[in-house]
Amino acid sequence: MPTDRSGASAEADYVRAILRKVEAEAHVGLHPWERHPERPSRLLVSVEMMAPRSGRADRGEGILDYDPIRDAIRAWRERPHTDLLETLAEDLLDLCFRNPRVEVAIVSILKPDIFNEAAAAGIEIRRSRSPHAGEAAR
Repeated sequence: MPTDRSGASAEADYVRAILRKVEAEAHVGLHPWERHPERPSRLLVSVEMMAPRSGRADRGEGILDYDPIRDAIRAWRERPHTDLLETLAEDLLDLCFRNPRVEVAIVSILKPDIFNEAAAAGIEIRRSRSPHAGEAAR
């Protein structure tokens, strides 16, 4: 069975909510130059959430609301210093999975200004909901 980039079946009827390259600032990084409180790092954040389609989207049924994700990203500027991008990504993944319909989530965080010779450096985490997690929510 073919799969798409997220790993979900290409034959299944899914909806995918996408936030792509949201520009944000955060106090993040291990290097000494990343620890200046007056100079947060610029980040590009992408999030994808996938869930089985249900209801009629034109009636507001079965939609995946990405507003809470966007709000969380925008709040990073006020967050205390975080050493790792992975910590920020894990927090976003937890937020994605608060919606019991979400089965797959992908979070990518890039630092576009970190190396002169690279367009960006960063991380991506893809997570699938535990096959038994949905049973507990029912």
